[in-house]
Amino acid sequence: MAESQYDAEGWARFLAKVEKLETKSAPRRARFETSSGIAIPPLCPVPEAPDLGFPGEHPYTRGVQPNMYRGRLWTMRQYAGFGTAEESNRRYRYLLSQGTTGLSVAFDLPTQMGLDSDDPRALGEVGKVGVAIDSVADMAVLFGEIPLDKVSTSMTINAPALILLAMYVAVAEQQGVPAAALNGTIQNDILKEYIARGTFIFPPRPSMRLITDTFAWCAHNVPQWNTISISGYHIREAGSTAAQEIAFTLADGIAYVEAALAAGQKLESFAGRLSFFFNAHNNFLEEIAKYRAARRLWAGIMRDRFGATDPRACMLRFHTQTGGSTLTAQQVDNNVVRVALQALAAVLGGTQSLHTNSRDEALGLPTALAAKIALRTQQVIAHESGVADFVDPLGGSHAIEYLTDALEKQAREYIARIDELGGMIPAIEQGFPQREIQDSAYRAQLAVERGDDIVVGVNKFVEAEDAAAAPEVLRVDPDLERAQVERTRAHRAARRPDALTHHQTLLLDAARGDTSLGGVIYDAVRAGLTVGEICEALRGVFGRYSEPVFL
Repeated sequence: MAESQYDAEGWARFLAKVEKLETKSAPRRARFETSSGIAIPPLCPVPEAPDLGFPGEHPYTRGVQPNMYRGRLWTMRQYAGFGTAEESNRRYRYLLSQGTTGLSVAFDLPTQMGLDSDDPRALGEVGKVGVAIDSVADMAVLFGEIPLDKVSTSMTINAPALILLAMYVAVAEQQGVPAAALNGTIQNDILKEYIARGTFIFPPRPSMRLITDTFAWCAHNVPQWNTISISGYHIREAGSTAAQEIAFTLADGIAYVEAALAAGQKLESFAGRLSFFFNAHNNFLEEIAKYRAARRLWAGIMRDRFGATDPRACMLRFHTQTGGSTLTAQQVDNNVVRVALQALAAVLGGTQSLHTNSRDEALGLPTALAAKIALRTQQVIAHESGVADFVDPLGGSHAIEYLTDALEKQAREYIARIDELGGMIPAIEQGFPQREIQDSAYRAQLAVERGDDIVVGVNKFVEAEDAAAAPEVLRVDPDLERAQVERTRAHRAARRPDALTHHQTLLLDAARGDTSLGGVIYDAVRAGLTVGEICEALRGVFGRYSEPVFL
């Protein structure tokens, strides 16, 4: 073997770190070796390669932990939720029984938009793309028989994120679980909603206050909670390139750090709890390189721009979801292959948690069988493929390092352009990231329509669809909406008569002043106020955001 990039002292120091970790917590396997009996070291020296650094050390190109999955596998966090809290609770307990290791809550559109289920604007949407949660009583049903001190939970909620987190903490309290024992993540990333997704309520600047108030409230009350999941996933789903996904996601992260510092918070009080969320798309090698480039770039941003010295503040820890926009309604079984490749890319790229999409999601919400196959995909990769035995197994590959460098360069150029525009909020207000994504999406669609890019079963290898062979599609019973509306009205009728007036007054006063909203919202949900009632009070001060049209 050619001389390694690592000197003897550095190599010995790295091995000592791994040995210390394995002494503290037993390795996942007794022996790491291939089927041929070839021993697998914790890290393969890379001959004739640039200095990549060690896993678990700045700039974290090779991973955020020295031994990565040799110590503990990524969290298999399957995203689920539909209909009422009872329906979703049954799905969660089913997934846990099948081996999922973390829950991820999909909320319905009215909940995401801060509307209660009996709001006229919610008609026909209740429980359709996620679970309807109007009150702390709904949240209690959603997590019934699920011990919140044993399970980590991720919640895909943005504009009303602090409200839903407050409900979760209140339910934990009812279970006898202290807030300090809770583990999980709220998405809470409002900037990407203006860029790519559209479930916003308030204008950008007051929305940023809600986010920084969440940072502060969690630091004092829910210290193990990841207070934001800065999400490139939806940026990619909207049509961005891999480089744009990195750049716009990290630029959003820069904006959140700057906002928290401007609010008087200390970097060390919140930076270690920032997390990220990326897409796993179809270009296998590019996706692996994307995660490595994002880690390296964020480490440099935190150290050089913000002066972070805490290693955890410089670590880009991320969840991955396979690409929903890559799934096809035609020949749905092909989606199993797509998801497997995308999931493998995420693992080879060093993800901390992973959701694998179900084969039928181009048709509707996943059936229980399809969700189980998606989970089994992760389990096969974890336990049968052998890739989890290596740390950064493709590090040093000419193709991977070339792509990592190229993606980092493109992302740096985008971030510099956003800095020139005054930061991410002014860039959004001027429509810069929106136009860049629209242009990329348009070019990608043209390439498919021309046949330059092949989508198997769509523009090549097409078959006549057999209606009789169409897979079962999950349909939400419309009676569930009526039941949810009745439950919400009964909940309001059962609370103290003065609860609404009293707590909405407190919310208005806090929103007009500089009192942190975290504790005020927590008290309101415990008193029985609903998502819609709290958001309506905040709208009275913050206003409502209307999306401009950018050409």
